[in-house]
Amino acid sequence: MTVIDIVAKEFHMKSGELMRESIKTYLEKRLAKVEADIFLIAKRYGIKDVFELDSKIKEGFFSEKEAYDDYFNFDNLEEDREKIKRMLEKL
Repeated sequence: MTVIDIVAKEFHMKSGELMRESIKTYLEKRLAKVEADIFLIAKRYGIKDVFELDSKIKEGFFSEKEAYDDYFNFDNLEEDREKIKRMLEKL
């Protein structure tokens, strides 16, 4: 018997139901972390999304050197957020 089977049995659940709930909980936790990281970057620059950060860099509000890492992190975080949301919709 696998750990999943043991835990499912202990909580009177089916293994598949336990797996689904576990994955959902993991994705929700990860989404919360991603959204918190997005919020921190957005707050730092006073922006809503990566496109607005790009515009502010082009307008000279921030130097490319200053915002380089945050720009790419922000872009990746936004992409991760969308992937996680799509996965949650499929559950």
